[in-house]
Amino acid sequence: MQGVGWIMAIIIGGLAGWLAEKFMNANMGLLMNILLGIVGAIVFNFLASLIFGTAAYGWFGSLIAGFIGASLLIWVARMFKRSA
Repeated sequence: MQGVGWIMAIIIGGLAGWLAEKFMNANMGLLMNILLGIVGAIVFNFLASLIFGTAAYGWFGSLIAGFIGASLLIWVARMFKRSA
């Protein structure tokens, strides 16, 4: 999460993870929401930099990137769970 501090990264990550949890109809706890939001933002920014050549900056960009990335991570986890 570029452009925000550690405390804001945790808050934004928790909010992005919670939004993704509600959107994807998953059931996770606070710690998992924070981790999904932060890791999701990192994954989405990496993919966006490869595809579009840019990344999300600031708290709003990090929130959107975290939400999209966390939703992707939940989707991928469900695909692995179904195939196993």
